[in-house]
Amino acid sequence: MSSDVVDHSGLSRRHFLQAAGAAAAVVPNGVPAQPAMRDALPLGAPSAAKTTTERVVRLRVNGADRELTIEPRVTLLDALREVLALTGTKKGCDRGQCGACTVLVDGRRINACLTLAVMHEGSEITTIEGLGTPDALHPMQAAFLSRDAFQCGYCTPGQICSAVALVGELKAQALSAATFEAAPAGAVPRTIAISDAEIRERMSGNVCRCGAYVNIVAAVRAVAEGKA
Repeated sequence: MSSDVVDHSGLSRRHFLQAAGAAAAVVPNGVPAQPAMRDALPLGAPSAAKTTTERVVRLRVNGADRELTIEPRVTLLDALREVLALTGTKKGCDRGQCGACTVLVDGRRINACLTLAVMHEGSEITTIEGLGTPDALHPMQAAFLSRDAFQCGYCTPGQICSAVALVGELKAQALSAATFEAAPAGAVPRTIAISDAEIRERMSGNVCRCGAYVNIVAAVRAVAEGKA
């Protein structure tokens, strides 16, 4: 069909397309200009800066009291990394599947990406920076180094924090999926043996994409057995 076909209004298709193209050329991105948001707001309406939902959150991190002004929806992971600059805690999957963000809260390991900072006011939070220093390493940090239990190192902070909690769980004789059967009522409590299978099960929430699992298990077992 010819582009010069004329409809009943007398406007040819070519002329119509030319006119539409000219109009689009003077409008950014081909989108008609919209009135500014401030023009659409009623007189005296509060601005976005005045309607912020930020609040003061007081956390105890690595033995120090810290005061943050953040929104209630900020995760503990983002509060640690973006506000407190404790970047040793890593953001991996951001959905609780890799364990790179593992920290200790009151001695228990948690995924910092799955919890909100405001939920931990009054708790004792420990990150990889709070476990030891270059001059005074935590036994687990030293074991990871001596046994070469990492490659790229991205998952290592979460692995170490998780391993520290694991040793505490073994000392407390806490059950795992590897030893899930509790002793019968009245019986002598069973002793959970330290084994590679036990350690692998308890560390299964921490993923090492480099595949350094053999050395990770060796490092954790050395500390658990008091050989580090």
